[in-house]
Amino acid sequence: MKITSVSNELVKETAKLLQRKHRDEKGLFLLEGEKCIKEAIDSGLEIVHIFKEEGSAEFPDAIEATEAVLSKISSTTTPPKAVAAARMVKHEWKDSYKKVVLLENIKDAGNLGTILRTSAAFGVDAVVLYGDTVDLYNPKCVRSSVGNLWKIPVYEFKDLDKFTSYERIATLPKAENTIWLKDYQPAEKILIMFGAESTGLSEELKNFAVKNVTIEMDNKVESLNLSVSVGVFLYSTLNL
Repeated sequence: MKITSVSNELVKETAKLLQRKHRDEKGLFLLEGEKCIKEAIDSGLEIVHIFKEEGSAEFPDAIEATEAVLSKISSTTTPPKAVAAARMVKHEWKDSYKKVVLLENIKDAGNLGTILRTSAAFGVDAVVLYGDTVDLYNPKCVRSSVGNLWKIPVYEFKDLDKFTSYERIATLPKAENTIWLKDYQPAEKILIMFGAESTGLSEELKNFAVKNVTIEMDNKVESLNLSVSVGVFLYSTLNL
């Protein structure tokens, strides 16, 4: 099958997945690029359909499409060689999770994707999105997770009831009631909470924490990029 018109109904429906409203309605999201699609297939994601560039030998059952069509359904300036629509992944919460990262009010989709990749690399059991956090299936987040979006369970919760049994760690700037990361000894079951770069953790989560931990660094530097902070904290704490 080959599609050459950007007015084709399947093309128009696929292009709608660039918007969160339609992703949520359909339960579908976009995968951009051959490598991303291959990793999704290998991981068992349900692929609904694939568009590929004309003449490509990849994905034999895919729909061949013109560059204009691929551009219509892609979020990048230069369209990838293939774009797919995949089914969103749903996970059941497990009380056996021992290492959980909570992200509050994260607005940067690239940061979120990088954090998911980092969390998967360091053996985090689950990631929780809390508050007004960017859409997990934002195309930029999917791309920056580099195939790790579906390798770690991600949840969106409106309350904190599941975490009362965890040692709850607030990552904060240095203050009187914080300890240095190098001095922190994690419990067996921990919830590590990170806030947005611009605002940090809310008062709600600061009050919910049982320990406050700060990454030690040169005092001439005010702060680290959020995804870098997460990487440093997880590397130091989880002891892989």
